[in-house]
Amino acid sequence: MLNMLDSLTSWRCLRLPLLIAALLLARPSAAQEAAPPVLDTPPRPKIGLVLSGGGVRGMAHIGVLRVLQELHVPIDLVVGTSMGAVVGGAFASGRSVEELEDFVRATDWQAILADRPPREKLSFRRREEDLLLPSRIELGLHRATGASLPPSAAGNSALEFALERLVRPEQAEAPVSQLSLPFRAVATDLLSGDMLEMIDTPLFLAMRASMAIPGVFTPVRINGRAVVDGGLVRNLGVDLARKMGADIIIAVNVGSPLLEEREITSAVGVANQMLQILTNQNVAHSLKDLRPDDVLIDPDLGNIAFMDFARHQEAIAAGQRAAFAAHERLRALALTPELHADLEATRRQRGELAGSVSRLPLASLEIRGTRRSNPQALQAELDLPMGKPVSLGDIQQASAQLYGRGDFERIDTQITDEKGQRRVTLNVSEADWANSRLRVGLQLYSDFDDANHFSVSAMHVWTWLNRWGAELRTVGTIGFERGLGTEWFQPLGAGSQWFMAAGARYMASNVDQFSDQGLRTSRLSANSGSASLSLGRQLSNWGDVRFGAGRLRASARLTIPEDPGIEPLNGYYSQRFAQLRVDTLDSLAFPTRGVLFDFGVEHLQDRQRNTIAQAGLRGLGAFRMGPWAGHVYAEMAASSIGTTGDLGGFLRLSGSPRGSLSGRAVAMSRLVMARQIGQMPVGLGGAVRAGFSLESGSILRASDNNLFAFALPESKLAASGFLSMDTRFGPFYLAAGSTYRGKSSLYLFLGPIW
Repeated sequence: MLNMLDSLTSWRCLRLPLLIAALLLARPSAAQEAAPPVLDTPPRPKIGLVLSGGGVRGMAHIGVLRVLQELHVPIDLVVGTSMGAVVGGAFASGRSVEELEDFVRATDWQAILADRPPREKLSFRRREEDLLLPSRIELGLHRATGASLPPSAAGNSALEFALERLVRPEQAEAPVSQLSLPFRAVATDLLSGDMLEMIDTPLFLAMRASMAIPGVFTPVRINGRAVVDGGLVRNLGVDLARKMGADIIIAVNVGSPLLEEREITSAVGVANQMLQILTNQNVAHSLKDLRPDDVLIDPDLGNIAFMDFARHQEAIAAGQRAAFAAHERLRALALTPELHADLEATRRQRGELAGSVSRLPLASLEIRGTRRSNPQALQAELDLPMGKPVSLGDIQQASAQLYGRGDFERIDTQITDEKGQRRVTLNVSEADWANSRLRVGLQLYSDFDDANHFSVSAMHVWTWLNRWGAELRTVGTIGFERGLGTEWFQPLGAGSQWFMAAGARYMASNVDQFSDQGLRTSRLSANSGSASLSLGRQLSNWGDVRFGAGRLRASARLTIPEDPGIEPLNGYYSQRFAQLRVDTLDSLAFPTRGVLFDFGVEHLQDRQRNTIAQAGLRGLGAFRMGPWAGHVYAEMAASSIGTTGDLGGFLRLSGSPRGSLSGRAVAMSRLVMARQIGQMPVGLGGAVRAGFSLESGSILRASDNNLFAFALPESKLAASGFLSMDTRFGPFYLAAGSTYRGKSSLYLFLGPIW
């Protein structure tokens, strides 16, 4: 017992200093007394933004982003499909909402939906094909596969150049997984139907693949797989955002509604409806994955069609309205202005890292992926001199120059800047159908009276016949006009601007003769055959000049009225000629900018050493005045003997019979203006316009054996009003014309108007 009491006493004696020590340790220091209490705040939820595909309807995503920025709602990751991948990828790369809006306003969406690069970016050889045959109906011809259509209705180059402007250059080649703002673009494996997330794919390629709308844009090949639009399998990637760690999802659905039965009027409409059914079904499945805390934004886009890019501003406004309607739920996710500004600064700063200086000396240029074409020849054609400073714009221009040849389906540009020097690699994908191309066209002319002419034409172009880039081009026509011509075009070296051209040509047609009163008096059947060899030089991609010599045979016989006593006229001539051509027009159907210029002189000598001198000039300048566009055209031709030109017919003194005015010297001019009133469906053509023309022309009374001495008679004046459509077969016109103090006529016209 005593021992127990001693123990308790000892414990009490020891407890006092322990309590004092504990109190001293528990007492806060002066610094601790000044500090505020620490609150245990839970971390904010990770917010994922999911943007669906929908063509131009996807522009609504920009309006949604505008409201999210104004409400200070943070975005921690982005998942996008098709147009949603384009907008989301650009945002993830550091673009601001203002930059996205500027891009939409400045982009020529009709050019993006065109089936080839803008005409002013084509090589001169490709532009020349438009003058020979303005149709755009083309096939590929090969022994193994036979005839094949181009893989898409729209080309790749305009879309890819637009994406290059949209995505920051330093981010374009960066893998998606390395972006500061996590991003996924959804695509579809064309062969297996599997969904592809494209985690390690370069940003530019991921956006391009997700935008590869079947039938509109060519599939993209990634890691050996043909990849198309992701909307087929996951148009609203809610599950992907959840997989990436999103706690709350803001989903924006802009998909197109199904068409009504009365709206399905063609096979194209049926195909579009089938694709939309597949898309809507997978969207419905994705919507079931949304949770109560998630936010669904469903803009009311009305009847804005999938490809109605003229209404992009309406789509942006609709997205803005829809996001603002959900502002109460969105405010609950908002940060303070200061925290949101810091988050935005991080996103923008990462996007603005200058991965490359504006201009650096070019250390190397490599072209990879060629099979038929010669990379050395292609490199020599490009205006990228070794050792000279080049900018990103210079490199993009070189890529556009390669696209303009018409040989390539895709061109990927890789730029590496090291130690103050720039290395460029162009990875090209040759278009399988483009090496041997067949273009088919129609020419139709009717004045709803006795002038009804119809012809069918075909042009075959065979490229890269040798390592220097030789081409063989053959054009044939049958109908009212008959002809067959072929030309071998041979550059004088790999990538050389100098060339030799050897050609042969046969032409035949009926020529009506008219009295001074414009009455038809007789008809001749005329034909000619020629062979020539010329030396020339290409002038960049906008023109050429050539000098040549050849042999020419021409004959004519009277067919109406028939007279057995009149022998056919035949002539055999040696030929020398020179020609300068310039073509910078943006369109042949109805140009709005650029010029067309053609000047040629020719000297003929028959077997009796009689000579004929001929000269011709024509020029066109296109312009735009607000909503109106048009051109001014002038033409003059003269010959020392015989007839060199004629007037009459649509846009050549409209109202007068076709070819009713002819002589040794001819001059005419016209002003044409029109306003766009509509647009043809994608794949079928371009703009629909209504306009008018004012025309003037005269037959100059030339002195005998003097090419340049002639009198100026009174000019004839004419005018027309027309409706025009830029079709795949060429410009189509329905018009009414009249010559002052002369005749009037209606016209139905399909074909070149030069």
